[in-house]
This record gives sequence, C-alpha cells and structure tokens, in this order.
Amino acid sequence: MTRIAFYGSSLVSSYWNGAATYYRGLLSALAPLGYDITFYEPDAYDRQQHRDIAPPDYARVRVYAATPDALRDVLAEVAEADIAVKASGVGVFDTELLQGVVAGARPDALRVFWDVDAPATLAEIGADAAHPMRAALPRLDMVLTYGGGDRVVQAYRGFGARLCRPIYNALDPATHHPVPADPEFAADLAFLANRMPDREVRAAEFFFRPAAALPDRRFLLGGNGWGDKAMTPNIRWIGHVGTERHNAFNTSALAVLNVARDSMASVGFSPATRVFEAAGAGGCLITDAWEGIEHFLQPDTEVLVARDGRDVAAHVAALTPERARAIGAAAKARVLAEHTYDRRAREVDALFRAALAARRGS
Repeated sequence: MTRIAFYGSSLVSSYWNGAATYYRGLLSALAPLGYDITFYEPDAYDRQQHRDIAPPDYARVRVYAATPDALRDVLAEVAEADIAVKASGVGVFDTELLQGVVAGARPDALRVFWDVDAPATLAEIGADAAHPMRAALPRLDMVLTYGGGDRVVQAYRGFGARLCRPIYNALDPATHHPVPADPEFAADLAFLANRMPDREVRAAEFFFRPAAALPDRRFLLGGNGWGDKAMTPNIRWIGHVGTERHNAFNTSALAVLNVARDSMASVGFSPATRVFEAAGAGGCLITDAWEGIEHFLQPDTEVLVARDGRDVAAHVAALTPERARAIGAAAKARVLAEHTYDRRAREVDALFRAALAARRGS
C-alpha cells in the first residue's frame, strides 16, 4: 500500500469548508487503487462541532488541536508517508504545514501541494515577493488544483512549479443522487453558498436581484453568514445545510443556482462542487457564465447559463417543471458518463505512480 499523509481543512465537516465534498470524492475513489490515507485536520472554526459524516472507512482522520505542540506532533508523522500532501486553505498554520511537509517528507517521498482555490493562492503569491509558496514550489514534486485550466497551469509554472495539473471537481454518485422532494426545500430557485467577500457582489447580482424582480416567486438561500443581509420577503434563509441534506436541497426546487466567486469566474474552468452535486441529483441548474462551461455541461440542454441577474430572472420565469426535469436528467447523464470521481482518481493515481517511479528510479 502507498501511504498518503494529507493535511487539509476537514474531511468530516463541511462547516465553513466548501472543499469537504471534493476531498471526500477524490480520497474515497483513490483508496481502492492501493492507497492508505491519513487525513490530518485541525480542531478549528467549530468544524468538529458540526460534523456531517462519521470518520470514513477509506481514510484515518486525525484531528489535532490548533496549537504549536499538536502541530509538531502531526508533522512528525509526515516522515512515514510515501506521498505528503498539503492542501490550501487549512485555515490555521498554513505556512508551518507547508514548510513542514516540504522539509519533513522522506527523500524518496512525493511532496504535493493541492490547491482548492488556485486563483486566490496565485493572487497572493503574485502580490508578495516573500510568499512562502515561492520558496516551496521548486521543492514540490507537483501542484494539483481543483480547477483553473491553462491559465492557472502557466501561472504556477511561472512561479517555479515543476508540474501543475488541474483535477476538477466531479460527482460521487454514491453520495449525490436523486431523492424524493422535501417540502422544507421547496422553492422556485434555491441557492446554497457560504457568504464570502469575493462572492458578495455576484450573489447580489445573480440571486438577490432576481428575487427582487420576481416578488411572486419563492427563493431559498442556504449557507453560513447571511443572517444580517437585507433580503426581500420572498427569500427564505435556512442557514447551514449539511452535506447529508444536499440531495434533497437540489431535487426539491424548480431550479438551483450556482454562482462562482469573483476569482473563479475570472479564471474560468473551475466548476464548483455544487455544479456536480446538483447535476448528480438530477436538479435543473442555472449557473452564472464562466469560461469553459461547455467542457462539463452543454448550455440550454444540460444547464441554463445566465450572464446577469436579468437572465436568471428570465430563466426562472420561463421554466416549466417539465423542462426543468429534462435539463436535470440530461445533466445527470452527462456527469455520470464523463465527470465522476472514479475518473479523476485514476488520473491522480497515474500521476502519483509515474512520479514515484521516476523518483525511485524504477
């Protein structure tokens, strides 16, 4: 078995942690390919108090206190791994984790940086000549990102990465699939997203503006941080929605909305986990326009694309239940055929095995 030490934000909690389903999908598909995975996550941001899955059987989960002593203990274990992975956005000790993985991994082990928010990371590196990633990149064997296309690849290579490869979000059909509608999530348009600074303006345009334009339609908002946001009376905010309820959320509304954060929209080729979750559940997805969408879903037949809030309102006003079901069914068929985590994991497995063989001269 090839041992992976993976230092990330959280595997067991999606609370203020949008990468959770990405980690779960990839690691659950990697494990059967011959990997023994330990996931190290800090006890931070109340994530452990909001777990939405039990520790899974495909990875050991090591929760450590957000203290320097606990950090030293978990970093000491990196020397036991064949592949050491530091993910972006852990939220505490990100610099120390990166430096610890680079310095502490065995000479014959792979050192990997897995970036779940590449546009933001690259912006930080570009703005700071002393950014720790600048020193780490030449010593890393590869950078994997969950999106970004050629522009992200070239940017990372320009900063010294030996290899950069996008490993896009995808569908785990065992986790996200059609379920009966739940009246709690009934709406004409449902939007699930945590409130973040670089999503605020786009959320206002693509969700709050259409709600104001369609006062007789029902709008549903899920996610953290929206409590003090001014809303029209036809918007119902329900707070955090655990991943175990995402299927019902995606199947119970006439349509569900995806809105990219500013950085992702500007780069393109970064479909959010929400896109594949909604498609896998057979939901009718309306998404803001971003570069590369046709590589994942075909506009008009598998997804509805909106350039602005007026387009969103027009889609909602014109959409019938019959057309919504047809679009959702077509999207589900497309992602099952082309965009599953099993496919993504085989791509990662090939990268890891080729790099390990090259490192060990076999």
